[in-house]
Amino acid sequence: MSTQQHTFHYQQEFKLESGFSLPGFQLAYTTYGQLNLQRNNVVWVCHALTGNAEVTDWWGGLFGEGKLYDPEEWFIVCANMLGGCYGSTGPLSINPNTLKPYFHSFPQLTNRDIIGAFDLLRQELELEQVHTLIGGSLGGQQALEWALQKPDVFARLVHVASNARHSAWGIAFNESQRMAIRQDPTWASNSETAGREGLKTARSIAMLSYRHYISYNLSQQEPGNSITDNYRASSYQVYQGDKLAKRFNAYTYWLLTKAMDSHNIGRGRGGVEKALLHLKAKALFVGVNTDLLFPVEEQQFLNQQVPGSAFALLHSNYGHDGFLVETEQLTEAIRKFYKSETVNQPYYYEKQTV
Repeated sequence: MSTQQHTFHYQQEFKLESGFSLPGFQLAYTTYGQLNLQRNNVVWVCHALTGNAEVTDWWGGLFGEGKLYDPEEWFIVCANMLGGCYGSTGPLSINPNTLKPYFHSFPQLTNRDIIGAFDLLRQELELEQVHTLIGGSLGGQQALEWALQKPDVFARLVHVASNARHSAWGIAFNESQRMAIRQDPTWASNSETAGREGLKTARSIAMLSYRHYISYNLSQQEPGNSITDNYRASSYQVYQGDKLAKRFNAYTYWLLTKAMDSHNIGRGRGGVEKALLHLKAKALFVGVNTDLLFPVEEQQFLNQQVPGSAFALLHSNYGHDGFLVETEQLTEAIRKFYKSETVNQPYYYEKQTV
């Protein structure tokens, strides 16, 4: 498998939706496979909140040798989003104007800013046509926004466990997590570890929105009837918080949850319904039946609003995280989506249960 890690440097002022700007930026990105002679085998992946450019690490059931998106056939691109902490410019990066890390001074981003940076990378790579743009969760939000901004670039959109506008429910979850970070006394400081303990609590809160009652009962329920303390579910929450804090930082978490909250494709376009009229890409909207954070109603709404689009429902005990887990179902859904083009009719896919 031909895998290459790169860094894209943009050395001009980059204006943000807020009115602020960055004095340039860099994006870390990974490519898999080779661009064919027709340049029509491009798949661009937008990662989720705490993801990175190594798509085979976190969506390995979908990308890799022998998988749906095999690098022997496809040229796959995945970039760590602006504001991230896996090689792209973010709050821990050095501000070239001050020669010190940005920390709290890093400007607020929206999804439109993030895909604006992605599109500059796309132009640098001279990719005028993308076969499939795919993203889940926060990445799905960005993919939809990008497909609307560049309707002649993206031929197909696979939008997974995401929405057209972030819900009040989702914003409330994110604000609760940021409240936890604010409660950390170190958050007011300018240091790499500021807010780390608060981040652990934030991740614990987030897990309750990513998973489901069923998944916790199956994996964290106590055997027997004698336990009165030190529950599996309790230690699991602590473990998840510690695990994220070792690989992430509170600044980026704060920044990207704010970007998620900003998502509203109807902003400046007369509302969501009017915005969706301009979507040219052939679209597949995918939901997970137990998703609490991005409930199926949000993907069904998109399917109803976009003529000729397809809808697929994944069945999972893992809630929102099912989009990362149920890759066999997702593979089947995307295969059918591609196949439906030959008969030129949309379809509704739902896993058949016995």
